[in-house]
Amino acid sequence: MKLVVVSSAPIVVLNGKKYMYGPYQKEMKIWAKYTDEIQFCCPIWREDKGLLIDEISFPISNTIELKEFNIKSITNIPLAIYYSIINFFIILKTVHSADHLHLRCPGNMALLACIAQIFYPKKTKTAKYAGNWDPKSSQPWSYRIQKWILSNTFLTKNMQVLVYGEWPNQTKNIKPFFTATYSESDNKEVESRDLSKRIRFLFVGMLSEGKQPLYVTQIIKQLILKGFDVQLDYFGDGKMREEVERFCSENDLKGKVFLQGNQPKDKVEVAYQESHFLLLPSKSEGWPKVVAEAMFWGCVPVVTSVSCVPYMLDYGKRGILLTNDIEKDVNSIVSIMNDSVMFTKMSNEAQSWSRKFTTDQFETEISKLLK
Repeated sequence: MKLVVVSSAPIVVLNGKKYMYGPYQKEMKIWAKYTDEIQFCCPIWREDKGLLIDEISFPISNTIELKEFNIKSITNIPLAIYYSIINFFIILKTVHSADHLHLRCPGNMALLACIAQIFYPKKTKTAKYAGNWDPKSSQPWSYRIQKWILSNTFLTKNMQVLVYGEWPNQTKNIKPFFTATYSESDNKEVESRDLSKRIRFLFVGMLSEGKQPLYVTQIIKQLILKGFDVQLDYFGDGKMREEVERFCSENDLKGKVFLQGNQPKDKVEVAYQESHFLLLPSKSEGWPKVVAEAMFWGCVPVVTSVSCVPYMLDYGKRGILLTNDIEKDVNSIVSIMNDSVMFTKMSNEAQSWSRKFTTDQFETEISKLLK
């Protein structure tokens, strides 16, 4: 079987070798395992542009290149229209050669592929929608169009659409799905955390506006003012690092807040196991892997109520849902910090739930999709 993958995610070519974004490469290696041939139809980069990449570790056919475009300014519109037309016909031709079509949504290329697949109703297809599937969320028009086409069973036939979370009133082709980091063999026992000593908070992700890292520091400041002995570790880097450092300096948070920068997976894993809470006030998420990872190690998530996060936290039973009202959020955290029984219950339930979603189970589900 020939699997064709259409995506906005690039293949990076450096010194004759091909690379992909790290987590994407690991996932596609599993998809490739259950096909005879896999081909990508996507942009090709000749530099990494700061993307965290891994060398492709499975055989792929020659990549069909698509031209990147955007319409962020009026001057880009003519070129975007031109590239859209060219890309659409390239995608049409590529889809024709596929035994199974797999779309990676949302994105510019995915939008074109959503339209192209309409012309091939008999081909077996899957689409992974990695963004926020929440029908009530505010999203760009291109994302809304993709969601509408994918869930329209008159236009989209013979396709299973993989989405994060469980949502009411969905069409029969919408399938709740997940992403995994750890395997069954990683299911080792974790020591319980002691709330009577210094309480450790953790932030994992880019220091970008969308992740609101400054709000995390503001919460820590309020907890310190209330007399709690707390520590915050940032794992990640980004444009807001200087702003966070300046806030820490101005508010005398030295010895309380530590910016660790980007660290290897094993160091982050240790941090999950040693921290009491994960603080992640993201403005938008698909399936937030760091939340599932923290839960896997019994680290209680404190996360904004976006996308499928409420579903992951069982609406507050496996973690704390932030409101972006600092007084309310701090009080919610304090109530758990003062209740060791509730904290342990949350930690255990978070761990039990997350450990159902292993890479072994992920591979089993993918194999079913491609049979």
